[in-house]
Amino acid sequence: QVQLQESGPGLVKPSQTLSLTCTVSGGSITTRYYYWSWIRQPPGKGLEWMGAIAYDGSTYYSPSLKSHTSISRDTSKNQFSLQLSSVTPEDTAVYYCAREAGTVDYWGQGTQVTVSS
Repeated sequence: QVQLQESGPGLVKPSQTLSLTCTVSGGSITTRYYYWSWIRQPPGKGLEWMGAIAYDGSTYYSPSLKSHTSISRDTSKNQFSLQLSSVTPEDTAVYYCAREAGTVDYWGQGTQVTVSS
């Protein structure tokens, strides 16, 4: 059973960088052919796919977020991370990490991040 757990600060100030880490257990992030994704849901809105890092380290980003999003990984810790720079209050959301193999088959529980001064 694959489990994913998000971690990071719940409050970030505007213009700062939001950093979250997803720790994966029960499966390796280097296993073919899975993709490890970040997805968010702002209050009152639908899910937004932000980007992913593949089993081979390749990265993919939503065009609307690409300019200030970075996803990386630490294979020794079986973790992958999200950095979102220059945040605004519109980046307030529940952030999820997930595993994709065509569709999402495992989700983290989600973590609330609020952008506020």
